[in-house]
Amino acid sequence: MSIKEELQQLADRMNARPGPIETLHAIYRFHIHEIGTYQVAFENARVIVSEETGGTADCILTLSEKTFHKLLADDLNTTMAFMTGSLKVDGKLGLALKLQEVLKQYV
Repeated sequence: MSIKEELQQLADRMNARPGPIETLHAIYRFHIHEIGTYQVAFENARVIVSEETGGTADCILTLSEKTFHKLLADDLNTTMAFMTGSLKVDGKLGLALKLQEVLKQYV
């Protein structure tokens, strides 16, 4: 399954049960080494996944494909990944932590 398909499946689960994302208003950009860049926008209790990266992202995460899969599976300690350099965060660090909290609700 492609990264985009995984993100879309996650977005579909979130959109079907939006409770945990109702207060999240942010644009995340994922730079996945050797794969590409994806944008995930949370707005009005909806999630939109796109390969378009126009506009300003609130939180930019740069990581490997392996680290990305661990993040989606809630099998990643984001604080440790950040401290060891396997996850780089630009923008609002608090939003990266919020994303981890939200993902736990949909695993």
